[in-house]
Amino acid sequence: MNCRIGGIVLTNVTYHSMNYYIPDVPTLQTLASSNKQRYAEGNPFPHIYLDNVFPEEALNNVLDEFPGANGAHWQRYSNAQELKLALKDESNYGAFTRHFIYSLNSRPFLNFLEELTGIRGLIPDPYLEGGGLHQIVRGGLLKIHADFNKHPITNLDRRLNVLIYLNKDWEESYGGHFELWDRNMEKAEVKILPLFNRMAIFSTTSYSYHGHPDALNCPEDRTRKSIALYYYTNGRPEEEIDPTLGSHTTLFKIRRHRTEDFKKGIRLGLKDFVPPVLMHAYNKLRS
Repeated sequence: MNCRIGGIVLTNVTYHSMNYYIPDVPTLQTLASSNKQRYAEGNPFPHIYLDNVFPEEALNNVLDEFPGANGAHWQRYSNAQELKLALKDESNYGAFTRHFIYSLNSRPFLNFLEELTGIRGLIPDPYLEGGGLHQIVRGGLLKIHADFNKHPITNLDRRLNVLIYLNKDWEESYGGHFELWDRNMEKAEVKILPLFNRMAIFSTTSYSYHGHPDALNCPEDRTRKSIALYYYTNGRPEEEIDPTLGSHTTLFKIRRHRTEDFKKGIRLGLKDFVPPVLMHAYNKLRS
């Protein structure tokens, strides 16, 4: 099919109904209504994951268009906290991927999210700040963190994250679990394997600690692929705000057992160099 836009003729443009990208409205509303209690009762904070929500053919098309890890357009994060690739510029997406993401910012999908989460007045992000396509290669990770809480351009309040995974035949041994941690950073309350056509949704606050903290162990020719979309409101409940932080960027956290392991390592190392009498005094101070 040919399409004329502003005098330019586009060829081979295929149009699909909204239902080709996402389920129809009644199906979405039923899905939201039947799962909203499960979402609200999620531990350690409101969340849910749902399998096979989207038409498989739609996600297959997105996967076919997904850019390779060696492409020039990826934003590359490489530091102690995160080793990942991100792509928010939709001009580098395939045509189907663009329309799929548009459908996730549409009124029917927003209504689904509002009914499921109880968060009203959700606003999508056309800038895809921090979102879009994500990819992690073998050895990559994203340490546990709470997300930035204000949109850098619109200054709206970030309220909801939606993650859609695109990893077929993904084995448990590959790792890459999406983890949700308690406020004291003592343990992961939930670990979600990033399987194809699995969608994770969770409420975003300054205390919603999450991530993929351990190095990915997939084969060299595989990567962990996902779509990340964030939704906002104009204002938010006071109980979700840490007054000592105000507007903040990403807050990375240290897992409690890793902190204890680090301290233990220091103590064991000191024993090799510090006279016993001083070590005894050090241990007394700690007790």
